[in-house]
Parts: sequence; structure tokens; C-alpha cells
Amino acid sequence: MVAKPKETLMQDSTTYKNVVKNEPAGFVHEKTQQYAEIFYAQIDKYIDQLKSYEWKCLQPGADPENLLKEISSLNDTMVQDCALFEQEVSDPAAIKTAQSYFRKKTNPVLSTSYGVNRIRTWPQGHQGDYMTLELIYKNMPMSYGLGYYLDKYMLDVELGVGVRERIVKLRDLLKDELASRRNPKVLDIACGSCREVFELTPEIISSGAKFSCVDLDPAALDFAIDRLTYAGLTSEHAEMLAYNALRIFDFETALAEFGMRDIIYSVGFFDYLPDEFLIKLLRSLYMLLNPGGKIIAAFKDVKYYRPQLYHWFADWDGFLQRTVVDFNRLFHEANIPDSALTMTRVKSGSIVFYTVTKQ
Repeated sequence: MVAKPKETLMQDSTTYKNVVKNEPAGFVHEKTQQYAEIFYAQIDKYIDQLKSYEWKCLQPGADPENLLKEISSLNDTMVQDCALFEQEVSDPAAIKTAQSYFRKKTNPVLSTSYGVNRIRTWPQGHQGDYMTLELIYKNMPMSYGLGYYLDKYMLDVELGVGVRERIVKLRDLLKDELASRRNPKVLDIACGSCREVFELTPEIISSGAKFSCVDLDPAALDFAIDRLTYAGLTSEHAEMLAYNALRIFDFETALAEFGMRDIIYSVGFFDYLPDEFLIKLLRSLYMLLNPGGKIIAAFKDVKYYRPQLYHWFADWDGFLQRTVVDFNRLFHEANIPDSALTMTRVKSGSIVFYTVTKQ
């Protein structure tokens, strides 16, 4: 890092303190202020370098492969700086303030990326919306110039790859289940765009499966209905229900509204639920299975991705940071036998799948 002159750092520090003057006093204690001064200088350097690439991207004869490599390396270094700041400060309030400041300071240049702008502003009104996931599935940058390379970078990071692998693995797991069952009743929790249902049209028709797909987002349900209708699926094959999936944590309610099920699955949704609630939900879902029925659940494993990308570059802090140790504990506390569990990973490792078989 190229150090700034002392007087510049002092000016930066004053500006930084002005930004956070209404935040908890712990942010401006001496040690934290020291790290803030250094970190602020790193942000400025990062922005200057991005702006230089903004110009380079528009030059005739620019090498796209080399530009992507250099911009990705620059972003990786900034992510490491964010991680180091978290490690050195260890003050949640100070970190939260710094994250907000980073997003505000970098917004003029990072918002040239359609993807980054979307996962900072959430135009559908909530994190992890179906349109954002569809953009990741399609793996197509939506911007030009510097924004193109920023889009590409976010699509290529660990969870970007993992989310695409997740939908493929989910489809394959469901395909295997449908091949071995007749007229199975399937519950899809927080269904989003139902991409995997669309891709399983032949198997759904041949097996006689009936999917109940629930989501609170009416736009997601409309999108899914259009897609499934195009594929030739009717309400006899898949019903779309505007429903608050959190209600399923109560077994009696879930049983009355959905009945017993042969397959229950959800990918992504469980990552957003706090431990105590998720334990109750998993227990209810296990009770809702017919003998031999299965739960298919996917979780993000924080050991295989960098959360700073989502807490600093994006404003995407809704999903919790868990590991396999946490997942196993949650199933155990939900009174699900260890012998009922089978675990696999997507190829990149960032997402773990559990299949729970009702014994």
C-alpha cells in the first residue's frame, strides 16, 4: 500500500469521524481510529485504481482477459483489507459503520455494475430475490465498460459459482427421487422462480408428481407460473401458493394446510433463519414426512466463501455464517437421527446439501 502523507491521513480521519459521529462511541476510540485512518486510505486508493480501469476498459484494443484478471485481483485485495479491518477492530458497531461508509464511498464507481447495484439496493424489496438468483443462474454480465468486469467478478466468486452448482445438484437430486416414486407429493419452500421445477417437466409428468410451491413474493410466483405454463405444466402438476413459509414451523398448522409429504425441499431459505427458529422448522418438516420421505436442504458453508463480499461490496447480510458443525448441531437439536442424514457438497464446496430420510 502506498502511504498517504500524514496531513492527508489526518484530513481523512476527520472526515471519517464526521461520517460516524452519531454512531457508538466505541468506533472512535484510539485504536479503532488508527485502523480507520489506514483503512480509509486503502479505500481511496482502491477507488482511484478502479477509476483508472474505467478509462482503460473503453480504450480501443483493450485486452478483456487481462482486464478481468487485473480488476479481479484489485477487488480481491480490497476484500482482504475489509477482512483484516474486521479482524483488527473486532467491534460489531464499528464494523457495521465502516461497511456502510465503504458502500457510500465506493458507490459512484461500483454502481456501474448492474449486479453490484442490484445487491446493494434490492429493487424487489428483499435480499436474495428471485430475479437476482436468475441473473446468477444465467451467468451473463448486464453492464458495459468497467461495470461488465465488476459483474463478471461477482458472478465468478465462490458463491456465484456455488449457487449455479446448487440449482443443478438440486435438479439432479429431485430427478432421482421422482424416478423412484409414483405420484409423490412434493413441497417446495420459498420456491422463487422454480427453475428446477421447469427443468424437471418430463419427470414430473411421468411420475405423476404434485408440487406445492410456496413463496411470499407474488412477482416470483407470476414468473414461475409463466415459465411452467410454457413448459406444459398445469396446476395439476404444480400449484403456486402465496404463503408465508415461516408458518410451517408449527407442525399442526403445516399438517392442516399441506398434509403429509413425500419430498420437502428448500435451498437458500434456511440460511436466513436464526438457529432457534430453524430447529423448530426442521423438526416440523421431519414430522411432516411420510415413511421413506425425504427432506432436501442446502446451506452455505462460510469456510468456502468470503462473507466480506456480501457485507461490504454488497448490502447482503441476511444469510447467516454457518459451518458443517453448525448444520449437524441444528439437525441434532431438531431431534433428527444422525442415521437419517446424508451430506454432499457442490463441486466448488461452498454449498452443502443434506438429504434427510424419514425412518
